[in-house]
Amino acid sequence: MPVPLSYFRFTERRHGEVKGLMNSNTVRTKQRGRSRLHTGYAGVCLAFAFCLAGLRVAAEERTAPCASVLTEWHAGEAVEEACVQVFGLERCFTASPVPDDVWERIQGKTYRSNPYIGRGDLRHVRVLHWGKDGRIRLGEMLCNKVIADRLVEIFRLLYEARYAIERMVLPEDYGADDEAQMRANNSSCFCYREVAGNKKLSKHARGLAVDINPLYNPYGRKRPDGTLHIQPANAARYLDRSKDFPFKIDHNDLAYRLFTERGFTWGGDWRSLKDYQHFELKE
Repeated sequence: MPVPLSYFRFTERRHGEVKGLMNSNTVRTKQRGRSRLHTGYAGVCLAFAFCLAGLRVAAEERTAPCASVLTEWHAGEAVEEACVQVFGLERCFTASPVPDDVWERIQGKTYRSNPYIGRGDLRHVRVLHWGKDGRIRLGEMLCNKVIADRLVEIFRLLYEARYAIERMVLPEDYGADDEAQMRANNSSCFCYREVAGNKKLSKHARGLAVDINPLYNPYGRKRPDGTLHIQPANAARYLDRSKDFPFKIDHNDLAYRLFTERGFTWGGDWRSLKDYQHFELKE
């Protein structure tokens, strides 16, 4: 039986409707896909923004205590290497005029009014150094302005080489008692003292001499009666320089090389006495 022409027309019409429906569904599906894609992208961006904000807050939280420790600068305190990186290494090695609080602190102790050395002749040096415990420590000392920049450079190079200096605080931490600070292995520079019967000032009194790790690098002099005068008094075993021990300064030591290359002489080379801790400016 032949198929009526109307069937083909109906079938064609239905096919078009189905095709149109399919096309419509496809469009709506694509639109929903694009919408989901945009929503997902926005979500990722928002999450990333929150992540960045969190990192900034965390960085600020880390920076705040770092900045506090390094700006307040209490010599002897330990500081993390990450804090130094945040704060800036250059800012940790400085020589500046003596601050008011330091000037007040040294009066009648390592400084006494005199006609030779005044406040303007001195500089307050701040540096980092590696302590005996392997941690970074804040250090400070007073010195003559003539050697201030050289000391900053020397201590920067010692720090970069991880050279150990056990302590570097002002002698006032030990009541300005030279023996006490040497026993504690404290490295220092300026201390104004007049020698009785001698108008010539010592290099320490002028801020032109530095003592490094004095406990392990003592002063030794033979008295007329043959006995030894040793400073600090508890360092006799370290006068034997044939032995190996921590903090020992000799001709192979980095501190020896850096100081002597920059115009200092070493007390370990003296003949009448030995002062292994001592570097002073040649004049």
